[in-house]
Amino acid sequence: MEFEEKLNQFTERVNKIKDSINTEEATKTSLIMPFFSLLGYDVFNPNEFTPEFTADVGIKKGEKVDYAITINGQLTILIEAKSINENLQKHSSQLFRYFGTTSAKIGILTNGITYKFYTDLEEINKMDTTAFLEINILDLKDNDIIELKKFCKENFDINSVISSASNLKYANSIEKILSEEFSNPSDDFVRLILNKGVYEGVKTQNIVDKYKPILKKSISHFVNNLINQRLQSAINSSATEPSDEVNVDNMSDENNIVTTTEELESYYTVKSILSEFVNPSELYYKDTYSYFGILYENKVTKWICRVYLKENIKYVIIPDEDKKEIKYEINNVSDIYKLREKLIMRLNNFIKK
Repeated sequence: MEFEEKLNQFTERVNKIKDSINTEEATKTSLIMPFFSLLGYDVFNPNEFTPEFTADVGIKKGEKVDYAITINGQLTILIEAKSINENLQKHSSQLFRYFGTTSAKIGILTNGITYKFYTDLEEINKMDTTAFLEINILDLKDNDIIELKKFCKENFDINSVISSASNLKYANSIEKILSEEFSNPSDDFVRLILNKGVYEGVKTQNIVDKYKPILKKSISHFVNNLINQRLQSAINSSATEPSDEVNVDNMSDENNIVTTTEELESYYTVKSILSEFVNPSELYYKDTYSYFGILYENKVTKWICRVYLKENIKYVIIPDEDKKEIKYEINNVSDIYKLREKLIMRLNNFIKK
């Protein structure tokens, strides 16, 4: 079984049992140990996966970290485990103390749902205060899966992990800054843009305040254009696929149902998102009076989402893991890209069966 499939099954299990877990010990046995077993470690071999590992800190002897992983005879990873109900924000200092007293190069802080990965990029043998990777088992992104594969026992290479950690840490920091600046531009950022030939005069506070909403709107317009370009590219490439054109089931069942351009755009948007995981020819649409449905393998029992695009109301319905139909309001078709993870999760329900 492929790693991704095992991971999907694991996340499903976590989602089902998480509400019944209330203690740290239950978190360890039900969530954390199975997670590292999934990564290929023998959690019942104390020579490889050591519980209650002793890490003396200064004059304090007998300090214990919850787990330590030994790879090829070398202590490599320390794991500090907390209860599923614990906020990890205040607990990194404990792992920080243990890290410097051992030869471990990776520290992991987890509550069974969130996993925060640390190393010593800034100062040798001193754990960084900021995690280079943070994942949420219940909200996995594609890149999270790629990075997790590097921690599988069969793939683990410390040099590769450290190199990746450096890139991830600084890339994440940059993305966070850009996200903050794009949503709420700072005065310094506005001045930086104005100094690029936008405004030649003195950048007084009044000028900065005047241009701040203009900059925010320009950024939004720029991002939307990028999304639309990707959408147009998907439409153009899909338009050359004969399977969509000749498939009778893709036509309306009733002659007086008109499939709009906006509905077709929603179909091609979903298709461009999911084409990374299935052959695009396996995705179809069915237009009805009530909604515009997108199907997998052209089966109404395998509908991925239903799109409602009216003048004054636009939304998408995607069933969750319990088949409960969740409504997501959108402003325009391009907003469907924001539902990428939900659409992938829905598709996975059919692929794995």
